[in-house]
Amino acid sequence: MFSQPLTGKTILVTRSAGQSSQFTALLQAQGATVLEMPTLEITPPSTWEPLDRAIGSLHEFDWLILTSANGVDYFFDRLSALGLDAQALAEIKIAVVGKKTAASLRLQGLYPDYIPPNFVADSLVECFPEADRLANLKLLFPRVETGGREVLVKELTAKGATVVEVPAYESGCAQTVPPEVQAAFQQGTIDMITFASSKTVRCFCQMWAMGQASEPSAFSLSSAIAIASIGPQTSITCQELLGRVDIEAEDYTLEGLTEAIVRWVATH
Repeated sequence: MFSQPLTGKTILVTRSAGQSSQFTALLQAQGATVLEMPTLEITPPSTWEPLDRAIGSLHEFDWLILTSANGVDYFFDRLSALGLDAQALAEIKIAVVGKKTAASLRLQGLYPDYIPPNFVADSLVECFPEADRLANLKLLFPRVETGGREVLVKELTAKGATVVEVPAYESGCAQTVPPEVQAAFQQGTIDMITFASSKTVRCFCQMWAMGQASEPSAFSLSSAIAIASIGPQTSITCQELLGRVDIEAEDYTLEGLTEAIVRWVATH
């Protein structure tokens, strides 16, 4: 008989609206009951001008850096809106961070020239394939407009590269907590909360602080509710805002987080 090790567990997923279905399906396949509380809303940036200007001068860039599926989707949507397609990138090398980002790129008919061994921006900096000639390279980095980590731009610039960062999308906090999630907290039926980015942690806390849901607040979560993080940067934010992390994925992907949850449940 097929084992479903998460049977009987209710898990709260905090990914952005429209991005939670894959993770929900992975957890449900392991037997979990999943509640979705989208903490992020992904929207276009406040202006397209910097991205449009960069797309108009693609021939000047040596590398395109993509660190999220959102970055891929919005960049290529804008490329199309300007009457271009993937052929416009024929002379540019592409580096991506993470399997999900690489998968989104493949949907555009392209394969990355480089994926760092660990799925975090730090690894891209440490292992950049043309590190010896960074001073001669110009890199295009379409990214979230506000709230993203600065390590990639800062470190690559420090190594001599010219990095042009342009807003490709915005990520803001959602404003309301679904009624079924409020009810689940009130009834004490949630066993675990999952976080797939630092911003989901911050927005989760902000949503509670705004009084959008009843007690208990995010800042006094019952110790009976496990906190699961997709990777080290997200874990740092969990420690800062929630005071602890119970589960951290070894492979910084949704599949890796699911595996880490299954292992943790088996021993608790």
